[in-house]
Amino acid sequence: MVMIGVTPSLTEKGNITQNQDYFNAVFRAGALPVLLPLTEDEAVMREMLNRVDGLLLTGGDDVGPEMYGEEKLPCCGETTPARDRFEFPLCRMALEKDMPIFAICRGHQVLSCVLGGTMYQDIAEQFGPELKHPQYDTPRDKVHDMLVEEGSLLHRITGLTRFQVNSRHHQAIKTPGSGLKVIAHAPDGLIEGAELPGKKFVLGVQWHPEALGDRYEEAQALFNAFVGACR
Repeated sequence: MVMIGVTPSLTEKGNITQNQDYFNAVFRAGALPVLLPLTEDEAVMREMLNRVDGLLLTGGDDVGPEMYGEEKLPCCGETTPARDRFEFPLCRMALEKDMPIFAICRGHQVLSCVLGGTMYQDIAEQFGPELKHPQYDTPRDKVHDMLVEEGSLLHRITGLTRFQVNSRHHQAIKTPGSGLKVIAHAPDGLIEGAELPGKKFVLGVQWHPEALGDRYEEAQALFNAFVGACR
């Protein structure tokens, strides 16, 4: 069975954890999710990647602004430096191996920052309040449209150039990382999806398809395509 490495969240008490929705979406795609422990030992990270077939970069706290060359502003939320110190080198190694990567929300932002991108530390303050992106009270509901570039990886997977997504983030990509192709936007122009051409499968999305995949075909299709690329 295909094995998918899943990055963890870290609680205030020092426990690693993750939302069950990620695991369920991977199960539905016919693969086995494995929660990866946090470490700063790069030799251990390489061994982790040798044992799995794909990497799922998950959502969570804000990326530390120091990771993209900025100072932390008051509008920035909680950060988890231990995750940054784990996920950044892990993502680089996976890219070097041409391992399939599916990056969601924070993971989408990590992917871009690893490639040299920058971030809006807070969308409402630094980008604009036209569309309310942080809708944490409806995490499993579709709340706004998304426009998908025709012929992109997202379009090829879903067959759609427009569909609705959930939205539970207050940060977003400002400048995409080197080589990253933006393939989806919210109606206000905010980046919602990106791919890395020339790789086996590297897809980043700003919304949370794992919370929609049990009810919406286009959301689960992303996990199915990811696992398919890992086979």
